[in-house]
Amino acid sequence: MRPTKGILTFLSFPLFLSLFLVIAAPASARAQEAPEEGGHEVQVWAGGGHSVQGGALRTGVFDAGLRYGWVLTGPHWPGFLRGRFEYTVDAVPVYLIFQPANTAYGVGFNPLGLKWNFERRGRLSPYLELSGGALFTNHNVPTYTNNVNFTPSAAFGTHILGEKYNWSVDLRYLHISNAGLASPNPGLNTLQVRLGVGRFWGGKR
Repeated sequence: MRPTKGILTFLSFPLFLSLFLVIAAPASARAQEAPEEGGHEVQVWAGGGHSVQGGALRTGVFDAGLRYGWVLTGPHWPGFLRGRFEYTVDAVPVYLIFQPANTAYGVGFNPLGLKWNFERRGRLSPYLELSGGALFTNHNVPTYTNNVNFTPSAAFGTHILGEKYNWSVDLRYLHISNAGLASPNPGLNTLQVRLGVGRFWGGKR
């Protein structure tokens, strides 16, 4: 199977799985843990996507990592914007970049994660996220550039809350660029789907 086909298969999986979880879960299931001020989040996640216009093309990306988060505030803002602010960090021990010339393997660290958890709606807890970090690879990414890159991203998704654990699924725009450390610097823009499983605990109620 070509890497691109494998990534497209991966992209469809979390969407169908999330839909199944929402539909198949018993109505009596009580979502106990959600983002609360003073609470914490831990999660393991995996994501995959493909390059889009604006940089290097014909490139696929797969990554997987571990997240820890701190919910820092109670609910703020009116109406549909109402939510809680969370700060997150991610360790990313698995990075695969499928380029036309080679497959690059790498590790990453995202020390800056700014996450807005909107008010929950039943079992759904939507969120908006901006994050950034660094990526270190064994081959240049993109080819003929540099093996040290920065990884700003933006995502919109939702947690699907359960009695003990929750799933998350989001659509994520990831930009990979060396920020001028090497020339040329075409960058790599990808659109990803990320699936995670984890839990919230603690905090004020």
